[in-house]
Amino acid sequence: MYRFLLSRQWVILTLVALLLIPTMIRLGFWQMHRHDERAARNQLVADALAAKPVPVERLTSPGHTVTRDERYRAVTATGTFDTAHEVVVRRRVNADETVGFHVLTPFVLADGKVLLVNRGWIPADGPSQTAFPKVPAPPAGKVTVTGRLMPDETTAASGIKDLKGLPDRQVMLINSEEQAERLGAEVLGGYIAQTAPEPKGDTPELVGKPGSEDSALNYAYAIQWWLFAAGVPVGWVVLVRRERRDRTAAAAAAAAAEKEAAPTPV
Repeated sequence: MYRFLLSRQWVILTLVALLLIPTMIRLGFWQMHRHDERAARNQLVADALAAKPVPVERLTSPGHTVTRDERYRAVTATGTFDTAHEVVVRRRVNADETVGFHVLTPFVLADGKVLLVNRGWIPADGPSQTAFPKVPAPPAGKVTVTGRLMPDETTAASGIKDLKGLPDRQVMLINSEEQAERLGAEVLGGYIAQTAPEPKGDTPELVGKPGSEDSALNYAYAIQWWLFAAGVPVGWVVLVRRERRDRTAAAAAAAAAEKEAAPTPV
């Protein structure tokens, strides 16, 4: 009755089904692992954004590498902006995905150390790619700034190539070690994305808050893979029963045809 299961076609089909089941189960667990990772990152970001601002030197110092727990933490600093050594960061986009620059201004603290402040986005509306763009001035004199602490940018983390030979006062990545060498000063590790005070005339355009990752999507994918895994044996059984039914019907039809074709005894 089920001898057809020993045919080459059905042996291959059965082996494929047996391989698909554990593969789909593993893919479901992988998606669940991705869900847990994303949910944990979302919670870490939410906690950092909700934390009360602290003085920046509590979390970073010259040569310090900003950790995942420190990233996005709100920090404050009091000092003066050094616009003479200001640079712009190329190929950055705003909320509308318009390409322009980020304005990176050294901020000199009372003890002489320097904090890098990303003051926000400006459009690339200069006369050429090599010309230094017109940058709105920051507040003059002693001022207190607040921002989200960020780690140094690297090509590995951002995917942005650190091109050399750029026009004067233009960089590709925000990196405190490179800026310390350029400035000849002690620069705190990482930088801050300024959130206050807000610029006059809304320019530079402040960098927006980080978005949350869609962890629920990974959860849905995990359930989907497990449903697929459960569906494989069900589908196999349905195919077997259909094949058996078709073969039985074909055998019955052949027997009937043979009976009709047989000579009638005289």
